[in-house]
Amino acid sequence: MTLKLNRRQFIATGTAFAALGARSAAAASPELNARVADIQLLPENYGSTRIWGFEGMAPGPEIRVVQGARVQRRLVNGLPDVTSTHWHGIRIDNSMDGVAGLTQEAIAPGTSFDYDFIVPDAGTYWYHAHNRSFEQVARGLHGALIVEEPDPLDIDHEEVLVLDDWLIDPDTAQIAETFGAMHDLSHAGRLGNYITTNGKYNLSKPVNRHERLRLRLINASNARIFQLALDGLEGWIVALDGMPLAQPREVEGTFLLAPAQRIDLIVDVTSETGGAGHIVQFDRNESFSQVAFEVTGDGAKSRRAAPGPLPPNNHAMPQLAGARDLSLLMEGGAMGGMRGAMMGGRMSSMREMMQSGNFWAFNGSVGGLDGAPLASLSHGETVRLKITNDTVFPHAMHLHGMHFHEISPDGSLGPLRDTTLLERGEVRDIAFVADNPGKWLLHCHMLSHAAAGMMTWIEVA
Repeated sequence: MTLKLNRRQFIATGTAFAALGARSAAAASPELNARVADIQLLPENYGSTRIWGFEGMAPGPEIRVVQGARVQRRLVNGLPDVTSTHWHGIRIDNSMDGVAGLTQEAIAPGTSFDYDFIVPDAGTYWYHAHNRSFEQVARGLHGALIVEEPDPLDIDHEEVLVLDDWLIDPDTAQIAETFGAMHDLSHAGRLGNYITTNGKYNLSKPVNRHERLRLRLINASNARIFQLALDGLEGWIVALDGMPLAQPREVEGTFLLAPAQRIDLIVDVTSETGGAGHIVQFDRNESFSQVAFEVTGDGAKSRRAAPGPLPPNNHAMPQLAGARDLSLLMEGGAMGGMRGAMMGGRMSSMREMMQSGNFWAFNGSVGGLDGAPLASLSHGETVRLKITNDTVFPHAMHLHGMHFHEISPDGSLGPLRDTTLLERGEVRDIAFVADNPGKWLLHCHMLSHAAAGMMTWIEVA
């Protein structure tokens, strides 16, 4: 028997099937469990270390999808604290951005939240806790989110390398419970004494000579700026913060990777068989191998030609003529000249600020989520934001929901980024098109600094 429906019945049935499909999709969302776990973070002669990790891992499980795909994860909070998850660098719907207190309510212990969004741009991204992030990220709550280009690249293989540092008590092998320490809040941030890549110290990978690798570097540390170089590898920077460069940039000397930033490299293994190529880290007057690539055999007999650019992501280009001008003055911190700032609606002395755990100010006010936005923007308008670092410490400023261009001294637009590093006393202009509606956080990704006043937001309507 053939089932026949009139138009009204067809629409009603279609709506029912659509609702059923939505419920099925929600029920099928894979769980991402944030929980406490004990892992072997330190060398084997030490005991295990208690972390907070996605699926009990540090870093958490890699999420890998193709450009334009849908990501669905049910975040289940098995922690002893409220939490939320931010999908760093993704041009996302505002309700999915994961900022507790601004875009969603914090997820209470024993409850869950469904994240569901499309990834419009290929590139290297990451996800991390965004409630008390200065503590929760330092405990291990972060992981890589990789969005692949539709067509494969001419490489032999790729490595995702999550760089991190941990502040460890060597007597107990446990993470130091000094979150929110005054020194961290007021100085350079929480800096660790144990450095890892993908949760391992002295990570090594086997390769063949003349192989071509794609290396996706992610800085997941709270405050450490990694100064890196290549040895036994010839490389090109092909993307910054997930966004492809118009032309690959050959690596010459050292390069910096600030907290939350990502760099994609294409590298050729030039070291001889039996030797090793290295990503080298420089720390003060010392250098050591961050990652070693042990050359176990011969690959191709000859080198490839230099790589071409990655396919571009489609972003609106800022039009500086007629752009709206905004300013952000960063003040405060130890050894700064700031005597006080607006806090809680009144002028407060530096002593009063310190007593409440605040040491920094944006435009003369202690930042936060409760106050007025830095700006209310119209959808589609171009913004030129001048950021002045009037402090003695570096700051990695991150804008949620959109990417921006750093403006070069000659007025040209640099590569797209979502996190820019300003050294002490530095001034930088950035430009972006306010093309994503919602409330978007703008903050220092030295996470202790954000907790101590370096946080504001913009609204796009």
